Amino acid sequence: MPQVLEFKLPDLGEGLTEAEIVRWLVEVGDVVAIDQPVVEVETAKAMVEVPCPYGGVVTARFGEEGAELPVGAPLLTVAVGSVESSVTGAGSGAGAAGAEPSGSGNVLVGYGTGAPPVRRRRVRPEGLSAPVAAGAGVGAGVGAAAAVASAAAAPGEAAVSGRGADGVRGPVAVVSPLVRKLARQHDLDLRQLAGTGPDGLILRADVESAIRSAAAAPVAAPVGTSAATPAAPPAAAAGRTTAAGGPAARPVGERIPLRGVRGAVADKLARSRREIPEATCWVDADATELMAARAAMNGAGGPGAGPKVSVLALLARICTAALARYPELNSMVDMEAREIVRLPEVHLGFAAQTERGLVVPVVRDAQARNVESIGAEIARLTEAARTGTLKPAELTGGTFTLNNYGVFGVDGSTPIINHPEAAMLGVGRIVPKPWVHEGELAVRRVVQLSLTFDHRVCDGGTAGGFLRYVADCVEQPTVLLRTL
Repeated sequence: MPQVLEFKLPDLGEGLTEAEIVRWLVEVGDVVAIDQPVVEVETAKAMVEVPCPYGGVVTARFGEEGAELPVGAPLLTVAVGSVESSVTGAGSGAGAAGAEPSGSGNVLVGYGTGAPPVRRRRVRPEGLSAPVAAGAGVGAGVGAAAAVASAAAAPGEAAVSGRGADGVRGPVAVVSPLVRKLARQHDLDLRQLAGTGPDGLILRADVESAIRSAAAAPVAAPVGTSAATPAAPPAAAAGRTTAAGGPAARPVGERIPLRGVRGAVADKLARSRREIPEATCWVDADATELMAARAAMNGAGGPGAGPKVSVLALLARICTAALARYPELNSMVDMEAREIVRLPEVHLGFAAQTERGLVVPVVRDAQARNVESIGAEIARLTEAARTGTLKPAELTGGTFTLNNYGVFGVDGSTPIINHPEAAMLGVGRIVPKPWVHEGELAVRRVVQLSLTFDHRVCDGGTAGGFLRYVADCVEQPTVLLRTL
C-alpha cells in the first residue's frame, strides 16, 4: 500500500531561516527518484537546488514560484511504495520486488546518496484523460495521487481538497514567472483572479486587466467625511498623516520586495552604517608600470602558458602583502567584549555584480596564495556567481574586501564596509591621464585607490600607511618583491 510522505524545506545551513521558490523542477503527477532535485530556491546567500529524500509520485506542491517559505514549511508530498506496479499495471507482481526504497534520509543540500538520475516520468492513471497541467495548484490534477494511493494519509487528503494542512490554499494556475512577477509588483492576489486561458490558466492579459481595474477604482473617502467632500489625490494622501500621527496612505509607485540577495544586502549594509564609524582616504597612483608588468607576465612562455594574469589578481596579491604589514585592517570588533579581534588568515572577498544583484565571493586563505592561485580562484568564483551556483559557504567568512568598481567606468567611490569586516579597498578605472613623471609632463595610466576603514580598529596613520604601501606597489611593482 503506498504511503504519502511530506517533504519540508530543509535547513540550508549558514543560519538561513527562509528561502524563495524560484522554479519548480517537478509537477504534480511526476515520478521522482531518491535525492532528485525538485525545486530551485534562492536564499539570502545563493541559489540552490533542493533534492527530495523520497522516491515516488509527487501528489502535491506547496508554494508558488516567487513565494517565500520558512525552514520547516511543507514543500511537497510524495506517494512512495509500489509506484512502478501502479503505473505500469503489471500483473506479474514483479513491480513490488523492484520498488525503490522509501527515502535516503538525507534532506540537506549536497548530502544525497549519489544514486544515478532517473528520467522524469508523468503518471497517467486509468480514467485520467490528460496529463496534469504545468503549474497547477495543490488541488489541480491530484487524481494521479488518488490513483496511486487512495486517501492514504492527512497530507493526501489536504492535497485532494486543494488546501494545505493549515487550510491555506496552494499554488494557483499560473505557468509564466513573468505573470507572477507582474502580479507581485502591483500587490495583486492571483487567487482572486479568474483566468481566461485553457482550464482557467491565468494569463498576462488577465493580470494587466486587473491592474487597470484597480487603477481606475475610486479612492474610498476617509471615515467621517461627507460624500460631497472630494477625496485627496493619491500624491497628497501619500504625504498626509492621520490624527494619530501615522501615514494616511501608502505611497503610490512600483513596489519591489526586499528579499533574497537584495534583501540580505540591504540588511547588511544598513547594519554596517549603523554600527561602524567609517572613514575614507584615497590617493591617485600611476599604474603604468603595473600594467607593463602584467603584460610581461602574460607574454612570458608564449601560447599555452596558462591563464592570463588579471589586474584584480595582482591587486589582491598586493592587498595580502599590505595586510601582513598592517594587520589592524584584517580584524573585526567584538563590542560585547569590547575587544578588537585580529585574524590570522586573510579571507579576501571581492565584489561581483550579477543579474541577481551584488554578491561578495570569498577567496579562502589568500595570504598563502600566489598571483596565479588567487587569479584562478577569482575566475572560478566569478563564474559560479554569474551562473547562480555559489554555495552559501563561499559567500561568508570574509575578513577584507576588494571592490573593483572601475569596471563600471567610474574613478572613485566611498564604499560601505562589508560588516563585520574592518576595511575595504576600492579601485577605480585605469585610464590615460596627464601625469608628472620624472620631472616631465607625460600621459600615464592612472588609477584612484580608496580605503574605507573602521576607525575603531585604527587611526588615520595606519590607514594612510596601508594605502600608501598599496599605491607604491601599483606604481613600482618591484616594491612587492621585497616583501615576498
